[in-house]
Amino acid sequence: NCSTVLKRLHFITRPLSDEEGNFSLAYIITIHKELEMFVKLLRAIYMPQNIYCIHIDEKSPKGYKAAVQNIVNCFENIFISSKRESVVYAGFSRLQADINCMRDLVRSKIQWNYVINLCGQDYPIKTNKDIIQYIKSKWNGKNMTPGVVQPLHMKHRTQVSYREYVHSGMSYVYPTKNIKAKPPYNLTLYFGTAYYILTKEFVEFTLTDARAKDLLEWSRDTYSPDEHYWVTLNRLTG
Repeated sequence: NCSTVLKRLHFITRPLSDEEGNFSLAYIITIHKELEMFVKLLRAIYMPQNIYCIHIDEKSPKGYKAAVQNIVNCFENIFISSKRESVVYAGFSRLQADINCMRDLVRSKIQWNYVINLCGQDYPIKTNKDIIQYIKSKWNGKNMTPGVVQPLHMKHRTQVSYREYVHSGMSYVYPTKNIKAKPPYNLTLYFGTAYYILTKEFVEFTLTDARAKDLLEWSRDTYSPDEHYWVTLNRLTG
């Protein structure tokens, strides 16, 4: 019962200020367990002017998927990713899950300014208004995806091919003996966090630019590619 969900869980149903109403955020939330924790996170970041893409791990139990779907059905601005991955920690599937949501978000009728990615175990310590004001204060038109040139102790992540293993409830990434070719376009790899705040323009660029597509393809067999993909593209000249 959606009216009961909204009332009992105290979801915010209108923008709390004009500033927030005029600045929509998109969220990508990748989840696979602990429904109650996901609901608490969603309640904390939910605003009717924002848009939310939920990626549920394909390996999650049917009951969990159904419960999330029931909650999502109560909101016009929350949806489940149209393409779902069996996510493996540190594997390419984790990066692909975000990209699947990005493709859905850029096709949405809701106009948004920035996208923020989270996992189901995250929780905000700032309000929606605080986040918007911080973005506007020093990051207007810029991406937040910090990083450094690939350190020596990270070289192994991109020097050999890695494979994802998913079987009987077990999933992990393992190295092979195959040496990888250098990155396309002789790109300098940067390393940082898998988490980001990106402009819509940058997201559209990553989904269409040849360099971004080729780097994505090259990254398929690297270790934890989400920790080098966004930050490397953000360092491209221009």
